[in-house]
Amino acid sequence: MEQREGTDYTVQRDALVFDRPLAQEGKLGFWRWLSMFLGIAGTYRKHETVDVQYEVNGKPRVAANLKPES
Repeated sequence: MEQREGTDYTVQRDALVFDRPLAQEGKLGFWRWLSMFLGIAGTYRKHETVDVQYEVNGKPRVAANLKPES
């Protein structure tokens, strides 16, 4: 979903700061990994990443699949 500066995030130094937490799935434990490997269960936890579209010298650039930091 597209986000807008000032509404959804602010720029502070060299970072984007969002007004809501971005969820990251933690490391999977052995039993969860095994159940997924065997096809018994899946994982449907939130795992959000950020794609940033910007310009350098008038040329469009994209930084994709960035992981949020706390």
